[in-house]
Amino acid sequence: MGLPCDWQINKQNLSERGQYLLETGQWSDCNFIVGQEPHQQTLKGHKLFLAMSSPVFEAMFFGGIAEKNDPISIPDVQPEAFKALLEYIYTDRVDLGSFELACELCYCAKKYMLPSLVEECTKYLWSDLSPKKACRAYEFAKLFEEPVLMEKCLQIICTRTYDVLRESSWKDIELGTLLTVLEQEHLQINSEIELFYAVECWAKAECARKSLDMNDGKSLKSVIGNALLKIRFLSLSPQDFAEGPGMSLLLTKDEAFAILMNILCTGNKEPMPEGFSTSIHSRVKPLKTPTATKDSKSKYRRIDGIQRCYKISSIDKDLENVPICNPSQKFTQKKNIPDDGPLYCLRSIIQQTNCLNTNTLDSSVTFSVDKNICILGVQVPTQIPGAVNMLNYVHFNTYTEILYAHLLDSDGTRLTYTHFTTKVNVNTLVEITFNRPVSIQRNKVYRVGVVFNKVGWYPVGVCTQNMACDSVFFSFGIGNSADSVRDGLIRSIVFKYH
Repeated sequence: MGLPCDWQINKQNLSERGQYLLETGQWSDCNFIVGQEPHQQTLKGHKLFLAMSSPVFEAMFFGGIAEKNDPISIPDVQPEAFKALLEYIYTDRVDLGSFELACELCYCAKKYMLPSLVEECTKYLWSDLSPKKACRAYEFAKLFEEPVLMEKCLQIICTRTYDVLRESSWKDIELGTLLTVLEQEHLQINSEIELFYAVECWAKAECARKSLDMNDGKSLKSVIGNALLKIRFLSLSPQDFAEGPGMSLLLTKDEAFAILMNILCTGNKEPMPEGFSTSIHSRVKPLKTPTATKDSKSKYRRIDGIQRCYKISSIDKDLENVPICNPSQKFTQKKNIPDDGPLYCLRSIIQQTNCLNTNTLDSSVTFSVDKNICILGVQVPTQIPGAVNMLNYVHFNTYTEILYAHLLDSDGTRLTYTHFTTKVNVNTLVEITFNRPVSIQRNKVYRVGVVFNKVGWYPVGVCTQNMACDSVFFSFGIGNSADSVRDGLIRSIVFKYH
């Protein structure tokens, strides 16, 4: 059956016409054999389309050493990734349906010098990061020299280490990635023993891959490089060490005895095994909290092992002295607030990064409290001066914020909401008050969400999960909902007592 005549009439724009040529192969003048047997595929292309988008294709077809072979063999790229590359070139669209495709396509885009497509792939990888994928994404970013993605992956690894170590994908990481994790100064672990067991688990998997005896201590040691030297055994209790690492095949009896003696005895003359860490400090990152203070304006922070936040005597009082976050900017709406003023459960940021909102940026976090309280609203950060796009930097002081916020119960029923539009300053916190206050019950799970509709850069980050304000204790991220640094866009819960 022949191709329809006058097909151009029904195509509204260039991308539709490009899609038609790509799908039908009409007027194609080059062929590619992509992938390796038994998964090779032959794909058609148009030299002019390809050369318009890629300097590599330009050199291949119209350069001084133009490619004479047809079909052209491309064995190092998966067919699905090359199809996605062609679709992007012909239509300016890309459907990144999986983490694996984004990695493959990013490699392909780098090979053919399409920086805008590389950017699309890395954005997708950022948004899809999780403990399960963090290590693989780190290895990909390191291989293809994507420092921003590497940093984001390390943030996940350092702030959600407990989850990373328990993923089945941990067994498949590279030795270099294992050593990188062990070199981090601050990790989200309960004890150094978790790192030791993770090393042991990886060593057994590596022995199986190399057909070595995983029940032989020498074989286990041979595959882990100097990983053992990075474990802080001296931060363990004598019992934990004796019942755990001390019984492992990874340590010889002499090494285990020397380490145990150093744990037990201060000033012990028994030297640590050569090269082993002598650090006694935990890797768990402590919260930076000031000493307890109280002043005449009723701003106070009480410190007793839990991050505490400020009480503000008036809704219109500026939060310019609140630590951690930037000064707060208030835009009051119709509300019913008692004279004693609201309370602000200000979340402490462990690590902060920036996120570009290109259309809509949604952020939500679950939480529960140990007392019955009344929720008034939330505080969120405004944009930071930065790139309107990735190339042209524009600095500004104010802009019009547009967002929507709501409060849901555990069943997803909306309890209250608000639409918010007003001019705000950059680098501040802005207070969003719900249409009506809502009473919530202790020990029940609720979700607060905010959708940003303004294009620009926002400061996101990983926040502490346990906070206390006045006499109310907040737990955030209930039910493993805090799987993204975007929940850090919700900086503060505004509430009052009944």
